[in-house]
Amino acid sequence: MGNALQGIPSVISDERPRVWRYSHSAGPIRSRFLLNLRDQQKITGTKCPTCGKVYVPARSTCLKCFEDMSDWVEVSHEGTLKTFTIVHEPLPSLKSEIPFILGIIQLDGADTGIVHRLGDVDSEELRIGMRVKAVFEGEVKGDIRDIKFFRPADSA
Repeated sequence: MGNALQGIPSVISDERPRVWRYSHSAGPIRSRFLLNLRDQQKITGTKCPTCGKVYVPARSTCLKCFEDMSDWVEVSHEGTLKTFTIVHEPLPSLKSEIPFILGIIQLDGADTGIVHRLGDVDSEELRIGMRVKAVFEGEVKGDIRDIKFFRPADSA
């Protein structure tokens, strides 16, 4: 196997890196998902018309059938913790004190998992397969962080 970069000169610069500011659109599918969170505190997904698989967060194309999906379904605020990890490095987008816990939660009514923060729980209490439920922020803004975190479903 050859070196794909062979013959391409390296570029070295002593300049200070520039900060690039940009914005991007969530697109029509993700926007609807986020608006449902913000305006109705509903967690919704899209359902494949061929295989019936429900995707949360919503997406436009089925990963199994490659079918376009336009059927929307509401799923539960509760689900099953599929896996988790303890994060010891800051993630600016989450604005969480470290360490914090991220999990993959399969909500009731969904066939896929959503990655989100876990809260109101000690890491020693976490178990794969435990039931968790969404806790919404008091002030919602129209992004995935409108779900503050997921906590054990049996807690008050």
